Amino acid sequence: FHIPLQSGSPDILKAMRRRYKRELYAERVAKIKELMPECCIGVDVIVGFPGESDAHFKETQDFLIDLDVSYLHVFTYSERDNTVAISIGDIVDKGKRAERSKMLQILSSKKRREFYKNNLNNVYDVLWEAEENDNYMYGFTSNYIKVKIPFNPLKINTIEKVKVTAIDKDGICIVECM
Repeated sequence: FHIPLQSGSPDILKAMRRRYKRELYAERVAKIKELMPECCIGVDVIVGFPGESDAHFKETQDFLIDLDVSYLHVFTYSERDNTVAISIGDIVDKGKRAERSKMLQILSSKKRREFYKNNLNNVYDVLWEAEENDNYMYGFTSNYIKVKIPFNPLKINTIEKVKVTAIDKDGICIVECM
């Protein structure tokens, strides 16, 4: 699942004109995980939206820390002409935006590694892609875990059952083909 959140701060969600509350978002994530515990949930987040104070950012960060999601897709706010946001004022310094983005990218890496760790020794179908890098080929399991095996051109665009056995130093899973 890929579910846009944008912010974990109620004030910033309101400023963004989002029609949902973070409590509803958390309830929906919890329900999905209850029904599909091994599913992958990715979250879009925007940092540095006009008016986002340090306290607002901390609300977002704390909300995401506690949320049972698998990774974050972090966007840094950038001004766009002819948008309502450009007229809000209280522009967040670009350096602060970059710092906040980096903090959430680190959180994302931790969440992805934890998601992968929780799926070790599980068996999934994987679709092998044509990409080759350092004599390895890559694919994604049916629940979106990135995996790799030694390159074999005969496996390109095939689906194969694999057992997730380890996570390498780059955060990619090693698998055993079944």
